[in-house]
Amino acid sequence: MIRISIDAMGGDHGPTVVIPALMTVATRRPDIRFVIYGREELVRPELAKFPKLAEVSEFFHCEIAVRMDDKPSQALRHGRWKSSMWKAVEAVKSGAADACISAGNTGALMAMSKFCLRTMATIERPAIAALWPTLRGESVVLDVGATIGADAHQLIDFAILGTGMARSVFGIARPTVGLLNVGVEEIKGQEEVKEAGRMLREANMASMNYHGFVEGDDIGKGTVDVVVTEG
Repeated sequence: MIRISIDAMGGDHGPTVVIPALMTVATRRPDIRFVIYGREELVRPELAKFPKLAEVSEFFHCEIAVRMDDKPSQALRHGRWKSSMWKAVEAVKSGAADACISAGNTGALMAMSKFCLRTMATIERPAIAALWPTLRGESVVLDVGATIGADAHQLIDFAILGTGMARSVFGIARPTVGLLNVGVEEIKGQEEVKEAGRMLREANMASMNYHGFVEGDDIGKGTVDVVVTEG
């Protein structure tokens, strides 16, 4: 059984969209249980429309919902311990949930996740990863929104994170990794990308098969299992 914590207040429409979506998931995956956090007066009426969903869910009232226009620092400082987003993230830390889902403020979610869960040892910052459809299946692409820039060491961190995800999701022992660049030649691109490429080649990590630079069309082709970009 998989337990997923839900920030029901996340997104532009909150519970009116989140709760019906959970019903769809519950129908497709009867092995999933939900731990839902949100404002009772908004969540309960929606949950009442789906009795079967209510049977596989726990609900906890939260007084505060992180707004889409809140700065990450504001979301952390002002009432974070009472917000539905924080409670959903915290459920993973406590072991009450195996994973957390929120469609809310991305910056706040990244900040709360890093503050509450921390990152892996040696990893400086979290990344948002996407499963990208390709001609040969799917690839992991990261970062796709957690940051607006990265230095060479952070790009290597992203490669390590993406490799771990590819191993877990795809079952590939040694995923191929490519750095997204303006060209495949080693002389092209920003200094941070070129430096990251040099370091990955020299490191020759056992956990990954570094392919080299890839271009935009390589994402759709599925040239590599993991595509690393600065966000």
